[in-house]
Amino acid sequence: MNTSSSSSSWSDAALWREAAARAAGAQQYPAGALYVVATPIGNLADLSLRALQVLHTVEAVACEDTRHTAPLLRHYGIDKPMLAVHEHNEREAAQAVIARLRAGERVAYVSDAGTPAVSDPGARLVAAVREAGCGVVPVPGPSSATAALSVAGDVRSTGFCFVGFLPARPRELEQAVRAMAARPTSQVIFESPHRIETLARVLAQACPQRLLTVARELTKQFETIVTLPTAAFADWLAGDPHRRRGEFVLVLHAPEPAAGEDENALARAEPLLRALVEVLPLKQAVALAAEHTGAARNALYTRALALRGSAK
Repeated sequence: MNTSSSSSSWSDAALWREAAARAAGAQQYPAGALYVVATPIGNLADLSLRALQVLHTVEAVACEDTRHTAPLLRHYGIDKPMLAVHEHNEREAAQAVIARLRAGERVAYVSDAGTPAVSDPGARLVAAVREAGCGVVPVPGPSSATAALSVAGDVRSTGFCFVGFLPARPRELEQAVRAMAARPTSQVIFESPHRIETLARVLAQACPQRLLTVARELTKQFETIVTLPTAAFADWLAGDPHRRRGEFVLVLHAPEPAAGEDENALARAEPLLRALVEVLPLKQAVALAAEHTGAARNALYTRALALRGSAK
């Protein structure tokens, strides 16, 4: 997490608590519950007002690494006990969290950055809390996966598959990339700087013409976002040594359809689309038809407009 601006904490933390309370309105925060809180992936300003209110309200904050979380809490004038809950102690630490919840406390859980349990620890903690009969409340917010998808502009995709980090061993990596290349949807991949060049070579071999959106250092000072064919990715990295630094989120775009595939898919989808257009709003009808048939949304939307026009 980039904490370059955290040297100057908010001069009046009460002001932010008041703003958060006003934004949340009549929102209730039940006691004895775990609050899974999304935190900034780089820019401290991305912490939501509701997340701020929760962090001020809870009795303790469980976190992946206290060294990452302490500056964030300090920046917003929050002073709470912190419990370390990470991948190496998640099962055991969950019991300490559950004990607090059973005593009626509210506990927030945050990972180092982004949304917990999305390629971060948190799933075991949530499962243990649920099994103990305690409540779990999501406090949504920043996510590097959805941030990258939002700027990828993958118009052919009807959904996405979250892959996260790929295997490190060369053979397993190649198998995983071939499996990704065979899927019809967008694929969201995380990668670290010391492995990015290897991944670039494997992607170029498996699917050289597929489009790839590269999101590097999302929301941070040197954020870089570029879309190019996978065959050009290695050369792009080599073009500037700074491009190989930082954390990467990659969106492998959905594949181009084979010749004539669009028309065939649209023909197969039309009976369902025709029925849906009669009973649902246009966008909802198109979304359902795309999900169930795999036909391109743009083509379905154009056809849906024609069907609705002819029905008038």
